[in-house]
Amino acid sequence: MKKVISTDKAPGAIGPYSQGIDLGAIIFFSGQIPLNPQTGEMPEGIEAQTKQALDNVKGLLESQNLDFSHVVKTTVFLDDMKDFNTVNSIYAQYFVEPYPARSAIEVGSLPKGALIEVEIIAVK
Repeated sequence: MKKVISTDKAPGAIGPYSQGIDLGAIIFFSGQIPLNPQTGEMPEGIEAQTKQALDNVKGLLESQNLDFSHVVKTTVFLDDMKDFNTVNSIYAQYFVEPYPARSAIEVGSLPKGALIEVEIIAVK
């Protein structure tokens, strides 16, 4: 049975989707753009946006009593692949070995003009 995840520790859904779906042992979380969940504001620049997106991921995980060690797969959507090295250096501050599997994809655009979106799958 699936359970919908809803928390104020990350930005609310801006469309017809859930922040996450808990299937018991596996949780699928929706992608996180860098909106501050308290203010709804988005910081400027790839460094600040990467940190905010990952802080939002952290909020989702904490809402389920999980942390980054529970993440088994990430997908990173970038507005510009030139930001890949910058994102990697910040990403490494949140994830430790053994790192989750990951895809990084350059996209045409992201919601609200974000420079990055991070999606995760976690296991309990």
